[in-house]
Amino acid sequence: MTHPTGIDEHATVVVHRDIVIDAPADVVWRLHADVDGWPRWQTDIDTAHADGPLHVGDTFHWSTAGLSIASTVYALDAPHRILWGGPAHGITGVHEWTFTADGDRTLVRTAESWEGDPVRADADNLRAALDASLAGWLDRLRGAAEAAARTE
Repeated sequence: MTHPTGIDEHATVVVHRDIVIDAPADVVWRLHADVDGWPRWQTDIDTAHADGPLHVGDTFHWSTAGLSIASTVYALDAPHRILWGGPAHGITGVHEWTFTADGDRTLVRTAESWEGDPVRADADNLRAALDASLAGWLDRLRGAAEAAARTE
């Protein structure tokens, strides 16, 4: 099975977001790669579980807004990049995260593409929902990583 190598830039919905976090990249990566720990800091996620550290081909399970999602890791270059995705509720999503160290700060970039009948039927609303979701995720990651960096 061939995995995507990036998001689908031609999908009906594509959102790009980035943020600078005042924490070292290793701190940010540890938080983000610890799927089981997501609900502790990412309040939009109800449950999350991975069977150990992530590897290409692994599938992890999580739930948000009443939706159960199974995401497969398509690419992994720890601690710099992770790409995951899969089908959920008629939507095929691909989500990329990159982490670039800048001294004791980290530039986090995320991009996600959505395709499928539900997306084509309501692209504007789903684009707005995805943009708000990614903005919230980045903001919560920043808060958790900056708090963790102060205690290390």
